[in-house]
Amino acid sequence: MAERTAVSPEHLLFEAPREKHYLIGNEALAEAVKRAGVDVVVVYPITPQSEVSHLCGDLWAGGFIGDYYRGEDELHVMVSAMGAAAGGTRVFTATSGPGTLRGMEAIACWSGYRLPLVCAFMGRGVGTPANIQPDSVELAYLLETGMLIFHAEHAQDLFDMTLQAYAIAEQPEVHVPVAVFVDGFFVTHSRETVELPPDHLVLHPYDPAVAPVPAMDMEAVPVRMARDCLVIKSNFISYDANASWQQEVWAAHQRARKHIDRLMGGLVEAVHPRAEILLVASGSAAAQARAAMEAARAEGLDVGLLKLRSIRPFPEAEIAALTEGAKAILIPEYNLNGWLAREVLSRIDRHSRVFAGPRVFAGMTMAPELILDEIRRLAPARP
Repeated sequence: MAERTAVSPEHLLFEAPREKHYLIGNEALAEAVKRAGVDVVVVYPITPQSEVSHLCGDLWAGGFIGDYYRGEDELHVMVSAMGAAAGGTRVFTATSGPGTLRGMEAIACWSGYRLPLVCAFMGRGVGTPANIQPDSVELAYLLETGMLIFHAEHAQDLFDMTLQAYAIAEQPEVHVPVAVFVDGFFVTHSRETVELPPDHLVLHPYDPAVAPVPAMDMEAVPVRMARDCLVIKSNFISYDANASWQQEVWAAHQRARKHIDRLMGGLVEAVHPRAEILLVASGSAAAQARAAMEAARAEGLDVGLLKLRSIRPFPEAEIAALTEGAKAILIPEYNLNGWLAREVLSRIDRHSRVFAGPRVFAGMTMAPELILDEIRRLAPARP
């Protein structure tokens, strides 16, 4: 392996020269893992994430990752990732669909332990009938786990957000896990141009000494999994401490905002935000909404787009302010349950102007024309 140079997140993300590469999303993700300087990768292959598992093994063989192994299943992976992160190492894992649900018991513990690990979720259908196709309903299961959640629109987002995730999660005042969510197949298996900094650059090593919780020390038993063992205290102290701890995890989301603003350019990307009709979308739906917006504007319709980069923290103040003047709001989604529409509706007033759709799911594609038809239907009548 060539000698590597440790640099700041700002240098890696904004200052280093970039070259264009033609990659699928899974390859772009592996390139981000290479530059993140990850100590431990634990994975279990599942479609459409399997290629990342394979590529991370190649990174380990090339000396770019300190340790790498395949778990017995996703629960084992998520528990192992938790242990490795609690030991003070920089950790990466990835999963998809049913793997997310199988590992959920451990995933829900990550935030409680204030672990800054990063997990990529390649969204696919869950439940029956069996389905491996792209679907963002998986993200709905992650909303209340206490993780920060970023939703990538394309492979460039997936690369950048993975590096940004480590830089934000490891801030001592944040120190909670980050889910980098991407729609399976639409991004993971689609080839597009991705701009990458040189691969000899790597983030500075993670320093567990500045973490708000002490790292486990396996050389100095007994190991303590938390600063205080709440379950052996009195009931009053136990639930009082647990309540304040959970509040602290969610307060960390708000403290993450300034780092998201600095490294990601904000929680929301707004294009023509003063338009009469606003599309609110994230992930692949944002790409389709963008194409529909451009087609609508070519027809003379006043349409804008709010692309949500961050789902947790949710940009509630930004959404409320940016939609204040909109006469109609469309929320296209790649799922049946409409989790994003519910999130938006709970934060704005005058719900009659909201159209919670269109939605496609179970792997169906959402042609921009489907969104464009709804824009035409909702557009104010022109003289």
